[in-house]
Amino acid sequence: MCGTDNPASINKSSLPSANGNGTRSPTCSSDHVLNLEQGDPAVFESYWRKMGDRCTMVISGCQLMSYISDFTNICWFMEPEFEEAVRRLHCVVGNAVVDDRYIVVGTGSTQLYQAALYALTSPGGPEPVSVVSAAPYYSSYPEETDYLCSRLYKWAGDAYEFDKNGTGPYIEVVNSPNNPDGTLREAVVKNRGDEGKLIHDLAYYWPQYTPIIRLADHDIMTFTFSKSTGHAGSRIGWAVVKDKEIARKMSKFIEMSTLGVSKDSQQRAAKIMGVLCDGYQNCKSANKSDDLFFEHTRQIMAERWERLRQVVERNQVFCLPKYPKQYCLFSGELIEPYPGFAWLEAKEGEEIDSQKVLRGSIKVQGRTGRRFGVAEKYVRISLLSNEEVFKEFLERLSTIKSMSSNGH
Repeated sequence: MCGTDNPASINKSSLPSANGNGTRSPTCSSDHVLNLEQGDPAVFESYWRKMGDRCTMVISGCQLMSYISDFTNICWFMEPEFEEAVRRLHCVVGNAVVDDRYIVVGTGSTQLYQAALYALTSPGGPEPVSVVSAAPYYSSYPEETDYLCSRLYKWAGDAYEFDKNGTGPYIEVVNSPNNPDGTLREAVVKNRGDEGKLIHDLAYYWPQYTPIIRLADHDIMTFTFSKSTGHAGSRIGWAVVKDKEIARKMSKFIEMSTLGVSKDSQQRAAKIMGVLCDGYQNCKSANKSDDLFFEHTRQIMAERWERLRQVVERNQVFCLPKYPKQYCLFSGELIEPYPGFAWLEAKEGEEIDSQKVLRGSIKVQGRTGRRFGVAEKYVRISLLSNEEVFKEFLERLSTIKSMSSNGH
């Protein structure tokens, strides 16, 4: 679910304009606010442009007209081609167990998050179940949890605090790698017996962002097409679920809220995932690593982090997390994480509002640490923009010399 940042909260005046192919052309004039608050994955567009028409598909007017895909499947609105592609992708990457698991498709991982909360708490009890996540937690968890004003569950804040003082049934959302700070996470709340249930939000558990350190095997794992391949506009996510009844309840939630998920989007996602996986099968004989998605995009993220660290180290205004190298099962190498967001921390004191500093001094819009349950000296900046916007961001960031010299 952390792959989706609510567009409704974005300042529309700071967005670039759309061009003819449905993407957005950057506007980087010095008087324009660079909006790096949302995680719109334009960074991967260059790879898919290089693929030409390999992902092109034609859907005729008489195709995909029915609500139903497969009534023998618990998730009866899921296209068989999509399910096959999801299972194949996870087998290629080795980041999640899919054998003997149920796949549930959703309109992005945000819908799947709501479906999982419903499945874990229905038919309900005398009090709403507490939903927690360790701070800094993904900023949309509180709003998404309480948006429906459900009597089944409620947002209860930081999992660390709940571990100390909380009581009663709970759901802990484990976001790994964590948005905003990129760290690999485990559950925080301990020794509660059967009171606790877990949702693992693995939106960024892909090789371009992090070492694949193990085959994830949890009760509910959610993934999103937007952060795995960069196709946010298709609005596709999926959950890998162990328990049949939980998968059935999640599918029922999606049925009642949207009567299924777009077949057009599912078919496009299946096609794109198929092209991605074909590259890894073909490379065994062709040895063309430049055409491989995860290698290409990981190199982009590595270069961006190197350039960002150089700027941050020179101006000495912010600091960035340091990530240890870990052995990646996918690449077979010791590698560093390269998260999709920079988690900047002001060096000059707890009272600094880093979001206001960036907005006021260099016209860069980030997301304040308050939204993530921590101090406002932190600010999250997206590293997933196109190259022109990213380059302009680095140029502006390099002009900050100190908080005080910028009038803050």
